[in-house]
Amino acid sequence: MAKGVKIGITGLPSAGKTQALIRVIEMLENEEWVVGGMITEPITKKGKRVGFNVKDWMTKEEDVLAHVKFDSKIKVGKYGVDTDALERIGVKAIEKATEEAEIIVIDEVGKMEVESKKFVQVVKKALETDKSIILTLHKKSRNPLLQDIRRRDDVRILEVTPINRMLLPYKIMKLMRGEML
Repeated sequence: MAKGVKIGITGLPSAGKTQALIRVIEMLENEEWVVGGMITEPITKKGKRVGFNVKDWMTKEEDVLAHVKFDSKIKVGKYGVDTDALERIGVKAIEKATEEAEIIVIDEVGKMEVESKKFVQVVKKALETDKSIILTLHKKSRNPLLQDIRRRDDVRILEVTPINRMLLPYKIMKLMRGEML
């Protein structure tokens, strides 16, 4: 595995960023790599998205990050955001991965997550390590953290689309191994 490979997966909402990332994580773990960090998963009810969970990939601990029924001072679209849940689960997961994992995953650097100063700090710290890191990135946000990540010379940005969503994890694995630079 190449050292310090940094990949950003971007795409429109529901394009398959998280699914592509989870497929890459499964492939890495099949090769015995220790992967850690945070994942966000949609909460659906009767086929409609009503919120998002935040999950620590290593411990599988999770909590509700955002929900249509949350009355929060932080709103992103129709969702109320619980930054305490993000910091309790997600930030801790990234800190733990930075210390203990071989590969760090952060899903997602998006509008909800950047509302937390602790999240922004831990992402910046993770990017400064020499560990490989895979992040999913909100496509259209102009948040300073997202703009900084997109401008970095050491982060390769790949876009997931309905057409490439099945092949992208294999391309990412090649990049992780240093086969395609």
